[in-house]
Amino acid sequence: MRLATSQHPSSEQMDSRHLFAEPFQRLTADALLNHFQTRTTIHYFPVLDAVETARPKIDDILMNQFEFNGERHIFSGSPLWLTNLSSDQEWLILLHKFYYAVGLGMAYHETNDPRYAKAWVDITGSWIRTVPLDFLPSDVAGRRIQNWIFAHYYFVNTTRASCVTPDFYRSFLSSLHHQVSYLRDHVTPARNHRTLELCAIFLAAVVFPEFTEAREWLAWSRTELVRNIQSDLQPDGVHCEQSTDYHHLVLKNYLWITKLARLNQIEMPEPFDQLVKKALEFSLYAHRPDGLIPALSDGDSRCFLDLLQQGYDLYGGEALLYVASRGAQGQPPTVRSKGFPHSGYYALRSGWGDRDQTYQDERYLIFDCGPLGAGNHGHLDLLSFEAYAYGTPLIMDPGRYTYDESGPVNWRVRFRNTAAHNTVLVDGRNQTRYEWKKSRFKISGPEPDRSMVAFVSKPGLDYLHGIARSYEYPVIHERKVLFINGEYWVIFDLLRADESHRYDLHFHLAPPAQGEVSLSVSHDTLSVYSPKLVLAQPLVPTVRPSIEEGFVSTSYGTKERAPIVRLTQDASITCFLTVVYPYKHETPKISIAAQQIPDLVRPVGGKHRATVSITITHTNSDQYCDELVFLEHQIHENDSLVPSCTDHVCITRTGRDGRPLFKHHA
Repeated sequence: MRLATSQHPSSEQMDSRHLFAEPFQRLTADALLNHFQTRTTIHYFPVLDAVETARPKIDDILMNQFEFNGERHIFSGSPLWLTNLSSDQEWLILLHKFYYAVGLGMAYHETNDPRYAKAWVDITGSWIRTVPLDFLPSDVAGRRIQNWIFAHYYFVNTTRASCVTPDFYRSFLSSLHHQVSYLRDHVTPARNHRTLELCAIFLAAVVFPEFTEAREWLAWSRTELVRNIQSDLQPDGVHCEQSTDYHHLVLKNYLWITKLARLNQIEMPEPFDQLVKKALEFSLYAHRPDGLIPALSDGDSRCFLDLLQQGYDLYGGEALLYVASRGAQGQPPTVRSKGFPHSGYYALRSGWGDRDQTYQDERYLIFDCGPLGAGNHGHLDLLSFEAYAYGTPLIMDPGRYTYDESGPVNWRVRFRNTAAHNTVLVDGRNQTRYEWKKSRFKISGPEPDRSMVAFVSKPGLDYLHGIARSYEYPVIHERKVLFINGEYWVIFDLLRADESHRYDLHFHLAPPAQGEVSLSVSHDTLSVYSPKLVLAQPLVPTVRPSIEEGFVSTSYGTKERAPIVRLTQDASITCFLTVVYPYKHETPKISIAAQQIPDLVRPVGGKHRATVSITITHTNSDQYCDELVFLEHQIHENDSLVPSCTDHVCITRTGRDGRPLFKHHA
């Protein structure tokens, strides 16, 4: 929090500084309000936050009750702007961002109830009288400026609230001007905060060209927005912070800026539009078939399909429309599974609901073999994944939950740790050093080396092969993911070290699995049964299975209990082979026979073959066997990030009668 030193100027200072260009600087307060209420040359629109503008929240504000992130506080009068009533700084930040001002405007526009307009005037006036310009970081000012202008759309341009007096309106414009001027001189150097701050300055310049500096604000912010998107987005279109949620929040800003520019005949350069299109492509593949995004790294799991619709409205593209409508309109993407190599995200899908499956029943997996990410939003989750099928997520990234590190449990750290992700934990250590520094935990060591060895997508078989080497322990982790016939996945984890280590393979199940998970052992297979999901491994005596308590958070400040499947081995060189089999109705029986697995784990030179036979039996007596043949070559040194072998995988399916059904190679 910054020191409270930069105060709002007095009325005499406002006049002397000439807020407005000629001829507007000579207008009386009455004439100024009339001008802005009646002008028709400027075109803009509000951008809403659906959660923060929900009517129940807005109605509570009429009674001085403010609720953010599930935490409610009541003020006896005006908000206590300079005091945080919560232990979480995010609560105070949301109070100052003024999303609720747009909600008050929406409610007034829809009901014509003067209480909403009076609340806006009272709350805004209280903020102007009380809060210094530098009270909170610049991104808070940027978001507040946007929301003040969006509220202005409802209270001044769409309808004319009688409580918006000339004197209040003059003070509103003066405060807005000085907030933008201050922000112009204190813009965050990089990433998503800079994006929203530049958008705020661009918006103010477009909506209020009467301000003295508006022309300079517009030219500067336009230039900086182009530079910013080029540094913000990686060449594959994914935001540099590696958060699926922040990617979409940044994309949302770029889309409404594009629309605003077009409405006011402001041309954005072609490189800007091309990067927006790339960001839209990642959004298209990141959305699960249920219309939500996985919460990879910091962020929430929520729906951004409206952004794809906006992308279609701006740029066209039948695939955008198809996914935005979840298959109701447009044409499906021509590519089923897609890799984004710079960010390291790979999305595998069974289809787009255009063949023999409904859209929401398609299978989906997203895999992470990318960097930790710029800034401080990356999680320690290299080689993790999330899986979905038949209308629901089955194996989930647990999300963010909070930024607050107070209390007896540091939930921020717990949700960010490697143990909170669907990967292998080595000796209980994070993949990257993450230590307490003065007031909070911070990344303090180098992130792991990584290599994406292979991504193959063919009809009937998708194949991924990623490798990680952490600087926290001397172990190489290879993960191979096979997606067989659009039906199920095989996850193969190979761990290599010179000395023995403890390896914990984690699968974080979805909340509906709480209390519904069971273990079963047959003569050759260890199975874990969960709603709509079977996890199966070849029975290995040294593997210790357990079901543990975990949590999943799909929105900030809320968490649900969800089980964790943990499979543990102590070894130097070993592997886990896991069948991840989703089902819609009847639970299948899975049997795994692994032949020559030691050859895969510890080859000594030359060519080797390892064969795994997976027999799947359904209750309708349908049975088939998938034989996986790994052809391997010379292993390299343990400290190398080259693969342990030059991979070649062959999948052959035979029916109950031994008749071959298909054969696929990767």
